[in-house]
Amino acid sequence: MSDPAHAVPGLVTLHVWRTSRPALPRALARMALDPRRLRAVPGVRFGKLLGTGTGTGFGPGDADLTRWAALAVWDSPAAAAGFDASPVGRAWSRIARSAVRLDLRPLTSRGEWSGRRPFGEPPGGRADGPVLALTRARLRPRRAVTFWRAVPPVAAALHAAPGLLARFGVGEAPVGWQGTVSVWRDPADLVAFAYRHPEHRAAIMRTPTEGWYAEELFARFAVCDVVGDRTVLGWVADGDAETAKGARA
Repeated sequence: MSDPAHAVPGLVTLHVWRTSRPALPRALARMALDPRRLRAVPGVRFGKLLGTGTGTGFGPGDADLTRWAALAVWDSPAAAAGFDASPVGRAWSRIARSAVRLDLRPLTSRGEWSGRRPFGEPPGGRADGPVLALTRARLRPRRAVTFWRAVPPVAAALHAAPGLLARFGVGEAPVGWQGTVSVWRDPADLVAFAYRHPEHRAAIMRTPTEGWYAEELFARFAVCDVVGDRTVLGWVADGDAETAKGARA
């Protein structure tokens, strides 16, 4: 019998909302109240409310206070269909100026998040269209400054990477709990940046010796669908509305 803790979820969704500056107090209230409510939504096996960054530095000064996100890991697509009607979905829709949802199928995942493996142990598999890469780490306090000094060359290289459709930072807290989301036209573009770009390779090589992370996770997903306003993601490519709907599960 398979271990339920390592089971691959039926669907993973990433919800991203754009709010106005005057709505910041309401957004902060939601960030305080909704993490537990998100985990209580029927069918959610793992959920996180996230702040976001512009993606230019991925550090504490990179925060975007008008964009917020929720990551939900679902038992099934049918359960995910009820998110908009849930208390969390309704609360965010009331303060959002625009929103987008990405439906994701896990391809690979290594590491842990809050002591769990939220995406199970995916067997790999192919994606014939866009892919999303998610990184998440809990920084060791003593190593945080060294890490942030190493980030700017990687962020600059990412901005100009061929095949990049969108990228931004995510975090559970302003300092020490951080990650990145990047969407790529196809898996080959992601692999080319991750393993062949000199700045990124240098950062990877430094990770074991620097001991930056107390906990880390890297996951890759096939993008099954993008529903809503993709400009909320900071989409950097033009004329790709159909591209964003590739690789359906």
